[in-house]
Amino acid sequence: MSKEDILTYDFKNIKELSCGENAHQSAALYDFNQKKLDYEILSNHHLNYNDYVNLTLAIETAAEFFDVALCAFVKYSSLVNVSMSNKLENAISKALDSDCANVFNCCCALSRHVDIESAKKLSSLSLDIIIAPNYDDDALLELKKNQNTKIIKLKTPYQDIVNFVDQEIKITPFGALIQQKDNKDFDKETFKVVSKKKPTQQELEDMIFAFKVVKHAISASFVVAKDLRTLGICSGQQNQILALETALSRVCDSTKDSIIATDCDITSSEIIQLMIQNRVNGIIQPAGNKKDKELIALCDKYDISMVTTAITHRKH
Repeated sequence: MSKEDILTYDFKNIKELSCGENAHQSAALYDFNQKKLDYEILSNHHLNYNDYVNLTLAIETAAEFFDVALCAFVKYSSLVNVSMSNKLENAISKALDSDCANVFNCCCALSRHVDIESAKKLSSLSLDIIIAPNYDDDALLELKKNQNTKIIKLKTPYQDIVNFVDQEIKITPFGALIQQKDNKDFDKETFKVVSKKKPTQQELEDMIFAFKVVKHAISASFVVAKDLRTLGICSGQQNQILALETALSRVCDSTKDSIIATDCDITSSEIIQLMIQNRVNGIIQPAGNKKDKELIALCDKYDISMVTTAITHRKH
């Protein structure tokens, strides 16, 4: 075996954690000679294993939209909802309008510094964790009223987080699986409107927004979105039809004129039928399936726009 065939990671224990995913599992945080985020815990708390998992998903999702005001809610290592707006306060309001029930005890990542108006909206939610680039003094005092909320200041700029990690390691009984992290963004050469109906500018923005969100959901996943906010998210399903049905069922108001995004190529015409029944206007998907022509023809028949990316974001 040559030296080139050997990968060496020098793991150094940073700190012991209270437990792993469950109380009976031990866990620790290790350094393995890579750059690390710069952050500060502003509340009197310690982070546990699950906190780090939820925080990673939350900030990596928020980093996709580092140049706008955005909030992302995560619970049990799954996305609950994501929304963006011109102001952070408005982004939070849009998220709560989409799904106010499930955000309680979530981990919340915010892409802008937190002012008092935003803090007041957040302090009523009994959030588990809040992470943001900074906080106004009065906003920090407001958030600290909830003594159970872990408040974190993220000092590393969000734009640096997009490609912060370049490898993923998974230990299995077969050996260690190491892969390049999925940091793939849109490709202008493969991003295409394939239906006769062209999406409006707002629908196209919603499609791009939703496809960036679905990238961070466990496969098979669907995101229902409208006006730059997620209306319903379902991930971790073995069946695409069930995943979309579940995502649509989680929409609080109406699916009319919304769009959907999925992380894998669509394999069934029932997906389009569900869109028709729920008056969804368009879909963005990787494509590359033998049923592509049939699905595009069905979209054309019912005046639905379809955008294909030729990029899958399978995540297991």
